Amino acid sequence: MVDELDAPLARRSTRPSAHAAFARARRNPWARAAVAVAVIAVAIPSIWVLVVDDPEGGRPVAEVDVAPAAPSRDFATSITLDVGEELARSTGPAPQPGMDETAPQSEEVLEIAGLPVGDDPFGALPDLVEDSPHGPIPRLGPGGQRAADIYARASVGPAAAAGRPRIALLISGLGLSDESTRNAIATLPDNVTLAFAPYGDSVAELAGQARQGGHEIMLQIPMEPFDYPDNDPGPQTLLTGQPARANLDRLYWLMSRIGAYTGLVNYMGARFTASAVDFAPIIEEIGLRGLSYVDDGTSNRSLAPQMARQNGVDFARADLIVDREPSRASILDRLEELETIATRRGSAVGFASALPVSVRTIAEWAHDLEDRGMLLVPVSALAANEREQ
Repeated sequence: MVDELDAPLARRSTRPSAHAAFARARRNPWARAAVAVAVIAVAIPSIWVLVVDDPEGGRPVAEVDVAPAAPSRDFATSITLDVGEELARSTGPAPQPGMDETAPQSEEVLEIAGLPVGDDPFGALPDLVEDSPHGPIPRLGPGGQRAADIYARASVGPAAAAGRPRIALLISGLGLSDESTRNAIATLPDNVTLAFAPYGDSVAELAGQARQGGHEIMLQIPMEPFDYPDNDPGPQTLLTGQPARANLDRLYWLMSRIGAYTGLVNYMGARFTASAVDFAPIIEEIGLRGLSYVDDGTSNRSLAPQMARQNGVDFARADLIVDREPSRASILDRLEELETIATRRGSAVGFASALPVSVRTIAEWAHDLEDRGMLLVPVSALAANEREQ
């Protein structure tokens, strides 16, 4: 009795029981509909994750350690193909002092450089390539010769220019269309540098024809933009957040597509070139293989200038895109702007695509460029100058 008196008084709850609420819900059609919608809303995402298991919509996923700083050069050296022993076994006479690094590619010059000419119809020299799982890719020569020098077109240096502004033009997107590529090779002045995309079925043959026609050539490398994968540069794109080995393997595939090029050019890549951890192994590898690098100038976040300087890579950055609006009048206006930049600074680099209107207009503009007191030079002439500064 005492226990009952000492116990707190119980107050009867006025809230309906869960069973009663559920019973009323069963009698209410609107409530039944709301319950069904809630069940479906929870079930569909759960089933999607269980079945598809790809919440990022197809983007490659990898777990990587977050590095506080960019990888060191030793890291890039350790994961590249080991060429030291191969170079030692294939040694030839070292290049003679005073050799002109931008000399034309004649047999006489190659003999001076200590490099056999070989019989590659596309111009790749046997001592400047090594085998990879994807095919031949560039390497340093036995005497330290670089593709950036050996494959460069002869040009006028600052001293020989005697104060005349120098302008370089790089035409991109070659190799995707056989007809457009052959038209560009035949129409454009030899001093215009041609950059080849890595995807055309006949890209190696067309790149060889460009070399035989006197043009200096480069290779475009697809890199991740900020809106990837909605904006996808193509197969073997270099991606952020991937292991360095994976991106280097992609780079080797891309580099094996053509031969005898002086260096690489980014295709898109605003996100990739802004990531020090991802971009550092690539730019280091470019330097280790004796190649140059050209930035198309479309991203202000690109770390290419600093990284190229740190790794001794010949570097150039485009000052403007001359055919952003693909009409003759607009292209001529942009070329005039490029002349103004060159006059003020001493040199300038322009970028354009291989559109027929761009090719025709640039060829017309270049016809009397020297009469206006300016010189058209290959991109390598200004990239090498960047290294010397």
